[in-house]
Amino acid sequence: MNKKHIVLSSAMAGLLVFSATPTTFAHDMLDDALVEKGQEGSQSLNEVPVLEGTKNVGNWKEVGSAQLKEYDGIQNNTADVYAHDGYAYVGTHTRNGGEGGVRIFDLKDPSNPVEIAKFADDIPGTWQEKVIVKKVNTKEFKGNLAVVSVQQLNRSNPDSKGGFLLYDVSNPESPEKLGFWEMDKRVPGTHELYLTVKEGKPFVLAANPYADYYTHGEEKDFALVDVSDPSTPETIYEFDPRTLPEVDEDFNGYHWNSPDGKTRPVFNHSTMTDNNGDTALLSFWDLGTIILDISDPYNVKFEGRTDYAPDVQGSAHSAALAKGGNVLIETREVYNPTKEGYEESYGYTRIFDIKDKENPKLLSTFKTELVDDVEDGVTFANTVHDPKVHGNTLYLSHYAGGIRAVDITDPSNPEQVGVYSPAGGYFWGTFVDRNYVLGSDMNQGLKVLQKNNSDK
Repeated sequence: MNKKHIVLSSAMAGLLVFSATPTTFAHDMLDDALVEKGQEGSQSLNEVPVLEGTKNVGNWKEVGSAQLKEYDGIQNNTADVYAHDGYAYVGTHTRNGGEGGVRIFDLKDPSNPVEIAKFADDIPGTWQEKVIVKKVNTKEFKGNLAVVSVQQLNRSNPDSKGGFLLYDVSNPESPEKLGFWEMDKRVPGTHELYLTVKEGKPFVLAANPYADYYTHGEEKDFALVDVSDPSTPETIYEFDPRTLPEVDEDFNGYHWNSPDGKTRPVFNHSTMTDNNGDTALLSFWDLGTIILDISDPYNVKFEGRTDYAPDVQGSAHSAALAKGGNVLIETREVYNPTKEGYEESYGYTRIFDIKDKENPKLLSTFKTELVDDVEDGVTFANTVHDPKVHGNTLYLSHYAGGIRAVDITDPSNPEQVGVYSPAGGYFWGTFVDRNYVLGSDMNQGLKVLQKNNSDK
């Protein structure tokens, strides 16, 4: 056990510890690491619970915790978390055969989250990681629309299929299926997605890793889908990396012969937009974060992308925006810190000025105490995962490193101001909802933290 990670005091005791270990393949399923999330030994990073804060998160505290319900004796584990209108929507990962669907928790009393419904679990042999919910008002549908990513556990299963589901959750206690955007059977499915509404019309941005590679270019890793009528989603745009001058026309959808002379992995892992739905960010692994102008969804334009020094693994995993959309947060999921030809480091966060979207300018990097401890070998435990921004505070889920709060008032000088890391915790995602920070703990379920009202 590496004791140097256990450096912070705690006033927390008696937290529920769920001992089963979450597992699945690496997000880059085509690499040769074959590492599992939550592999044995990773929990040694947080055997001592931590809850600390300074500045605007000085009063951070856990107020609620709820494990996912078992169904037919099966205990699933969490993936990402989202909140809308006083309800938390928690996706599920692959433990115990997947098929865990999305769980809805009533947060009227944040100290007592109550699971009230399960939905999107109707496609055999799949798992449902990501869910986004927004209010929609079109000729075909009016209400709260939920979009849910669907991925196959095994593409050889004849009954499974990937893509994304659309549900009416206007009554959270009784979700109603509206439609399904189905992908080519050769593609695992939609890994992450986002829902944006422009001039009353809803659009889904779907990140579909390896679609380009597995279909030999017939389908692409990113799709923009008009879901004005949720029963008949319509693909209106796909991004093709071959349109970039630095990508060869014979690019096979994954192995990129980059200008630095290396063959780098490329696939679309995640996607999101700014608040207005004008700018889309595509996390394209070693091709960086792609910036698209989607102000006219039917005339999408490439604007720019981030890139990497020759000795830096890309692994652009997720993105968030700050400072009115002028600052880009890029998290990089590096789980193999000793990959030949690259710096020895787990994944850390990069912060960019993107006022000029054609030329993103790196302002700073944010690293925890975990990223340089490469002796732990190939593991997800030490890498950053997902970012969320609320005001001038950046929240990062960090697997065994818990949830980190970072003051980005000065994006050139990010400063850690809070740590939440319960014993046995392993955090997939985080979401800021009103005066609460939600965390999806792959071991222990949904966590609810209360933050100081002075959050900037």
